[in-house]
Amino acid sequence: MRVIAGTRRGIPLKTINGTATRPTSDKVKEALFSKLGGFFDGGTAVELFGGSGSLSLEALSRGAEEAWAFEKNPKACAVMEENAAKCHFTEELHIVRGDARSAAGRLKKEGVKADLLFLDPPYAKQEFYDIAQQFAENGLLSDQAVIVCEHDKQLELPRAFGEFTTDGPTVYGGSALSIYRK
Repeated sequence: MRVIAGTRRGIPLKTINGTATRPTSDKVKEALFSKLGGFFDGGTAVELFGGSGSLSLEALSRGAEEAWAFEKNPKACAVMEENAAKCHFTEELHIVRGDARSAAGRLKKEGVKADLLFLDPPYAKQEFYDIAQQFAENGLLSDQAVIVCEHDKQLELPRAFGEFTTDGPTVYGGSALSIYRK
């Protein structure tokens, strides 16, 4: 796994061993960022279920101003910190060790609005995708925000989270991406 493009292109990223996290493959990550327009002119990315921080670091490399990554696994947080240091994004990547379900409250308190919201929870846990609804209801998404849900291709997600709608998933092997926009 590596940073695909941008200012940190080619930097290899570390992951934790085992099944505690499920990193987004380079192929899926490349397809995702291509769908998002490739590069950004600032903005804030929020990655729930951060794992190695791969999506946050990719967004930063492609021009996002800052990123927030939520992860409750301490080993994954340590790996994310290593990856941020390797990419020289220790100031831009805010790593929060805690449950993703607390992210909306934390970011509301911090006054943060997301331009990119990444949800990549354990595949068997459909209820975690409801966190996107919390973000929409609490005004934590900018007007131009995009919600990205990576999920098992068999899982059916809602067509909308508040005003954010999707045309449906794009399938990559056993994974699918559902992208929501206003």
